[in-house]
Amino acid sequence: MQADDATEEAERALRLCSACMFCDDYCAVFPAIAGKHDFSLADVSYLANLCHNCRGCYHACQYAPPHELAVNLPQALARVRIRSYAGFARPRWLGRAFAHNATIVALVSVLSVLAVLLVADPAKLLSANSGEGAFYRVVPREIMVGGALAALALSLTTLALGVAAFWRAIAPDGSRAALLRALPRALADTVTLRYLGGGDGGCGDRIEAPSRLRRLFHHLMVGGLGLSFGATAVAAYYHRWLGWEAPYPLLSLPVGLGAVGGVLMLLGAGGLIVQKLRADRAPSAAETLPADYAMLVLIIGNAASGLALLAWRSTAAMGLLLTLHLGLVLALFLLLPVGKLVHAPFRFAALLRAALERNRAVSPKR
Repeated sequence: MQADDATEEAERALRLCSACMFCDDYCAVFPAIAGKHDFSLADVSYLANLCHNCRGCYHACQYAPPHELAVNLPQALARVRIRSYAGFARPRWLGRAFAHNATIVALVSVLSVLAVLLVADPAKLLSANSGEGAFYRVVPREIMVGGALAALALSLTTLALGVAAFWRAIAPDGSRAALLRALPRALADTVTLRYLGGGDGGCGDRIEAPSRLRRLFHHLMVGGLGLSFGATAVAAYYHRWLGWEAPYPLLSLPVGLGAVGGVLMLLGAGGLIVQKLRADRAPSAAETLPADYAMLVLIIGNAASGLALLAWRSTAAMGLLLTLHLGLVLALFLLLPVGKLVHAPFRFAALLRAALERNRAVSPKR
């Protein structure tokens, strides 16, 4: 990652915030900058990913525009954050995908659906297929499972390399024991989305009405994704160990988990889109919004196509709905290292450093 106007503006805002510290209890960023007056490029990248973009500090700031100092910390850190995803992407050429991310998401989604269509049996696409093994008569199981696992393994490996590069850049000195002590706190802060609280009353998406809805919608979406992966894992167990082939009965565990997960994903991703559309534009970085919308729409597409497949799986539409759903799932897997979802492991890495530094500050007092 290289210095540019965005990183310089973020450093300027951080120095001013460090001198003021009015927002010291709003989120993890302010304790992390307390007493500091100079910030390296690695520090700025770390703090950008530690920021949850709750925007509470912007609405509380006495130096925000139209003040002559024009401090807009959420906007400045959002611009650095997207640069950090690109700068630490591995292989490095993947970083170019963040420059026009919405276009990349759309293109990969279309190509993934077309790829599944090419391996599907044309005779089964527009004919009713029901009973055990009906899905595999449209797309062979070996191709369906093998393609998904290969895409997921490739993406997770690539993502892990990028996050490792980010961690090497921001990691403070410390022992493995200290890292293990900090791990539970970092995991808890990540899972609970503690810093989407906004300091008082929730995120400042709208200055006149801060709320905790964004935190709720995040939980719904992530919970839905988790249940959907759980449904896939149970279905794999059914097939591998019990010899039962999909599609499964409506009252079966995989169908129940998948249906509830799909509904939660729709509610969560849809709610986040509504929140973004209603939010104040001033503390936002406009160039980062297309990537946000593109990934949310892809998640909605995954959920909606899965629920539609469940509803019409016994009709002639099943084949096309299956290929659409599989294609969108494949796209979601492929886009893990170059889409907005990359923010989750980057933020965890930042929270881990923050937990390490908090433990180090407390230890001498003990």
